[in-house]
Amino acid sequence: MATKTNSAFMKPMNISDDLAAVVGKGPMPRSEVVKKLWVYIKGKNLQDEKNKRNINADEALKKVFGGKAVVNMFEMTKLVSKHLS
Repeated sequence: MATKTNSAFMKPMNISDDLAAVVGKGPMPRSEVVKKLWVYIKGKNLQDEKNKRNINADEALKKVFGGKAVVNMFEMTKLVSKHLS
């Protein structure tokens, strides 16, 4: 028997130009977008030293985060959703 995966989570999504500047061109599943987002954040050392839940946005991420300089990881997921269709 095959286990049922969350197909909505795995479905390739279209990615806005602002988000594509960070994670690359889509379409790709939401899970892949989140994975690439973390690679970008860690690669540029944008995670807050004191509070690891906060992301300090660079110029590219500010466009994704609606202009916010700092977002927490829970808010990040919601803001990224606006760039997926």
